[in-house]
Amino acid sequence: MTVTADMAISLDGYIAGTGVAIDNPGGDGAGPLFEWIHNLASWRQRQGMTGGEENLDSELMREWFDATGAVVMGRMMYDTGEEFWGDNPPFRTPVFVLTHRPRPTLVKEGGTTFTFVTDGIHSALDQAKTAAGARNVDIAGGASTVQQYLREGLVDELQLHVVPALLGDGLRLFEGLGAMRRNVEPLRVVDTPLAVHLKYRFVK
Repeated sequence: MTVTADMAISLDGYIAGTGVAIDNPGGDGAGPLFEWIHNLASWRQRQGMTGGEENLDSELMREWFDATGAVVMGRMMYDTGEEFWGDNPPFRTPVFVLTHRPRPTLVKEGGTTFTFVTDGIHSALDQAKTAAGARNVDIAGGASTVQQYLREGLVDELQLHVVPALLGDGLRLFEGLGAMRRNVEPLRVVDTPLAVHLKYRFVK
């Protein structure tokens, strides 16, 4: 089993713009971080749509979907996505939501369940590992959640989709991780017109 994080990131290191809020989940000016995904065939299929482009980017997105057996996310990501995802969310796996506000587990269509975890990141990860079986656990976001797992050295592999855009300001992925050096091993570089996909393994 591998604990992964898979993030779209701007060329200048931002994974969200400024002013992130429930009604502005990507932040101001962050459209380019996510626009490249919307017409991929694999992404559209997960959203219950047809069509889209079958290309390397779509293959990488499908690879992530197929390999992921459970997801951990923060409450902000859940709150911003809840209405958009609807009754058949795209995860198709158990999702564990870090929160300080308890809520009963939600069972959705397609295999997605949302379990609200109030006792910290380690508990959420342990529950996700149990649910994932032999497949991966993905730390989905937002920025604060991924940073917490990176800071604790709990992420095994990190994939960055570097989008050719400069945001100038916003939320940086690698801020506040502490001074401890982390050695990384490059696993793969895939270059497409939409993004450069970089995959790394953290050397334990």
